[in-house]
Amino acid sequence: MEQYLLATQKMEQEVMFPSLLRGVFPQQEGAAPAAGGRTDLYERYQLLKAIKPVVEKGLASVTDQNQTGAEADTSSDDGDAVDAQLEERLSHHLAGLQQVLTHLTRDANALTRRYSQILEQISPSEGQPSW
Repeated sequence: MEQYLLATQKMEQEVMFPSLLRGVFPQQEGAAPAAGGRTDLYERYQLLKAIKPVVEKGLASVTDQNQTGAEADTSSDDGDAVDAQLEERLSHHLAGLQQVLTHLTRDANALTRRYSQILEQISPSEGQPSW
């Protein structure tokens, strides 16, 4: 989760002109192809920005639920069976969340690298003559 948040934060800091990403498609090395067809990096940027607050809010709400859930009494006879099911379901969902966050982190990093390449093409380094 921390890697995802750091990657999106870096992306937001470096991508100052998202419109430069319009019509630029991801390179195969860093980002997986989109499921619903080809989306350009501008659309991915917008998606990654939209998802970040949802992830942050979701993390905060899970923490809040854990605090209130700890106060609840689980005094049923089949509490152990329910706990085992909950543990299994939680493990399944955490594995899925980990896969999604890994994918989003990879996309954010690839997008940031590609944006840097675009900027280098637009303005070559000052050490090289532009004639």
